[in-house]
Amino acid sequence: MLVDFFRKKKSSHSVKSSMEAKQTRYKALVQAYNRDIYRYAYWLVKDKHVAEDIVQETFLRAWRSLEQLKDDKAAKAWLITILRRENARRFERKQFDLVDIEEHSVADINAHSSEQEIENEWLRRQIDKLAPEYKEPLLLQIIGGFNGDEIAQMLELNKNTVMTRLFRARNQLKEALEQDQHRGQSNG
Repeated sequence: MLVDFFRKKKSSHSVKSSMEAKQTRYKALVQAYNRDIYRYAYWLVKDKHVAEDIVQETFLRAWRSLEQLKDDKAAKAWLITILRRENARRFERKQFDLVDIEEHSVADINAHSSEQEIENEWLRRQIDKLAPEYKEPLLLQIIGGFNGDEIAQMLELNKNTVMTRLFRARNQLKEALEQDQHRGQSNG
């Protein structure tokens, strides 16, 4: 009976230390990647509140399956993958009212005063116009900071396919910029 008491005490101590280790690891994960994950979520959904909700769900799912993360160096890619899946679940659960983006973008531009804000808004609209197969790898690269191999793994694509899509996305943005500059010169 006394042996059972010490076994229970030892096992409850190891459970407690295991839980503390998990909490410490989770806290470090949130502190290290919260901003990057939120920034990517905001680019995906274009709504502060929805982005916050998706990030919260992402970290909740990360907590539940933290044991599955074997390599801490892969944590950011792992979290982005969870975020992408959580965003996809959002569409499975709810039907959204469609809004004409052009009307809102024009109103937003008129409200901005600085030239940099106008340029940033123009770039966001151009990125939004990209086909999803070009937009997603580009956002993972510029917002998430991932390289071609990491993006290929997250999107379950061949690295050459990812690199081609990134090249085409950048070319489409370059062409849009050149057209815009050409229009500006002929109007000026």
